[in-house]
Amino acid sequence: MWEDFKNFAFQGNLIDLAVAVVIGAAFGEIVTALVDNIIMPLIGVLMNGVSFTNLTWQVGEASVTYGVFLQSVLDFVIIALSIFLFLRIVLRKKQEEEEEAEIEPQEQLLTEIRDLLKEQHNDSAATKE
Repeated sequence: MWEDFKNFAFQGNLIDLAVAVVIGAAFGEIVTALVDNIIMPLIGVLMNGVSFTNLTWQVGEASVTYGVFLQSVLDFVIIALSIFLFLRIVLRKKQEEEEEAEIEPQEQLLTEIRDLLKEQHNDSAATKE
C-alpha cells in the first residue's frame, strides 16, 4: 500500500498538477490585485464614485453585503477570461507547431515522388532515343 501511495504521490502528473495549482493561485492574486486596484476604481469613477464593496442591502437588522459578492463574481470572470485567453494562445501555438511538423514529412514525400517521376520520365525518354 505504501508503494502504491508513493508511486501516486511522486508521479510526474501529480507534481505537474501541484505546480499548476501554485501558479494558478499566484495568478489569481495578480488578477485580484488588478481588479481591486485598477479596474474597480475605474468602474467606480464611471458609477459616480460608488464602490462595489460598499454596496449593502438592509434587511431588518441584517446587512447583506452584495457588493462583496459582485466583486467576487467580477474577479472570477476576469480570472476565467485571462486563463481562457492564455490557454487559447498556448494551444494555438502548439497546434501550429504540430501542423508544421506534419507538413514537413508531407513536403518531403512530395519531393521524393516528384524526383521519382522525373527519373522515370528521363529513363523513358532515354530508352526512346
